[in-house]
Order: sequence, then structure tokens, then C-alpha cells
Amino acid sequence: MADRRVYGGQAVLEGVMMRGRHDMAVAVRVPSGEIVVWHEPMKRATFGQRVRNVPLLRGVFVLWDTLVLGMRALVFSANVSLAVDEQSQPLAPSPRADGLLWLTVAISLLFSIGLFFVAPLALVSLGDRWITRDLVSNLAEGGVRLGILLGYLALIGRMPDIRRVFGYHGAEHKVINAYEAEAPLTVEAVRPHSLLHPRCGTGFILIVVVISILVFALLGRPPLVWRVLSRVVLVPVIAALAYEFIRWTATHYRYRIVRVVTWPSLILQRLTTREPDDGMLEVAIVALRRVLAAEGHEAVGSEPRSPVVAVDQSGRRLVGVT
Repeated sequence: MADRRVYGGQAVLEGVMMRGRHDMAVAVRVPSGEIVVWHEPMKRATFGQRVRNVPLLRGVFVLWDTLVLGMRALVFSANVSLAVDEQSQPLAPSPRADGLLWLTVAISLLFSIGLFFVAPLALVSLGDRWITRDLVSNLAEGGVRLGILLGYLALIGRMPDIRRVFGYHGAEHKVINAYEAEAPLTVEAVRPHSLLHPRCGTGFILIVVVISILVFALLGRPPLVWRVLSRVVLVPVIAALAYEFIRWTATHYRYRIVRVVTWPSLILQRLTTREPDDGMLEVAIVALRRVLAAEGHEAVGSEPRSPVVAVDQSGRRLVGVT
């Protein structure tokens, strides 16, 4: 069962990315009905390998790897969505693609820190002069941060394209839940499983918000400049603590008290998942089966009904690989 818990993934545009210990695969549904699959072994930094068992440090590297890998999968799915037939130009972007990817990651990080860490502080600081206790100020900031998070998720969930992404998110959860329950990887067997999963990134974000309240409360209420800097500088520390908490709860999820503690994060997933259709489930199954095959594990279940086409990262078809 422990080996089964190393598998997870994320939703992308019209598809799902799955990853294991050493391999990842992205499966995307194209307009023709085919499922395009890109598989690649995951490269790990030497230093990251050395600290993978060191608490806190491992969280920073795992989260960074997850962010970069997720962005690569998202870029691939977006490029696949632009291909209309087999004669399309290769899906690879220009030679500047790596630079643009890193720029996108940097902008995303800055936007997230600004929206969820600096903006709540700025809003609370407007009325800070009337708040006499440091703890109340930090709790108010945490409440604003949570409100922004909930509002943001509820707002983007109303967009049709994002609703489809949330449907694939639900498909990813159902397939992982089915695999961890040792169910066959077929649409019929996967469909009844839960939309929610204790290792979900949505729950991770909620844990980050809660831990940030505790960490910032310990700092008191220094001058505003120092408070702003602390909200930026301590983000990796808070994320690392949240990772350790998620890791611990996933390992001990069989205990009732752990399930009670993680219940709010599961409820929050209702905002970022939608009930998937059978086509979405099939795509998620194909992605996980590809990773399992690459890592030498047999996937129980029938072959997918839709044609599956293996491609490289640039979108070129791989002959003899399915």
C-alpha cells in the first residue's frame, strides 16, 4: 500500500498528468477523439536527492519539482490543444521555450505571494491602528487570506474552461483512489470512487493558510516593512511545514483523529473538483497506466476504448510505442 501512495498527479487542459517515483506521463484528449500521451523519466537534482529524507528541506525541493513539472505538463497540454491534425507543425515552442517556462513560473509565484500573502496584510493594515492586540491583527489577516482563497476558487470555478479542468481534477482523484483501493483501472470500476483525496494540492493550500496564521502570530506585529518582508521570505518555510503535515496525515489517515483534522481540506476540494464524464476518466486511466508500465508495475484492467498515440514532448509521434 505504501508503494501505491507514491502516485499522484494534476489536471491540465483537456487532460491529466500522473507521476510516480521515477516517471511522469501526460495524457490529453485531442479533438479527433484520440488520447495523446507524453511519457518522460523524471530528472532529479543531485542535491535534491541528498536531502530527500531530510524533514523541511525535502519539502522545498519536492514542491519546487512539482511546480516546474506541473508547468511543463500544462504547457504541453496547451500545445496539444492547438494541434488540429497529424500534419500540424511540431508542438514544441520556440527555442526560447525554457526561458518562457521559467518566466511563467516566476510570474505565477509572484502573483500567488502577492494575492494570498501581501494583499491580506495590506488590507488589514488599513485598520490596524484600531486593533490593540497583535494576535487579533494576525487572526484578522489570516481570515482575510482565507476569504481571498475561497473567493478566488469559487470565482474561477464559474469559468467553463476551468470547470472542465476541475472535471479532469476529479478524474485524477477517482483514478488514484481506485488504484490505492486495488480496483481495476477501468472506467466502470473507477467511476464510483470518491472525488476527494487527502493528498490533494487544494488541501495543501488550506494547510498553508492555517500554518501561516500560526507562524505570523509568533512574529507579533513589527513595523509594516518587516511584516511585508516576512510574508515573502517565510513562504518556503510555511510551504515546507505544510508539506510535512500533508505527508504525515497521508501516512496516518487510517486513524479517526487524523481524518477529523483533515476534513476541512477535503471539503475545500469540492471547489476544485467536478464529477468527470467517462471520457475524462479514460484519459486519467491512460496517464496512470503509462506511468505504471514505465515503472514495471502491471495495471489490472482492460485496454482503453479510444485510440492512444504516444508522442514526445514536441508532439512528434513515436513509432512502435502505445
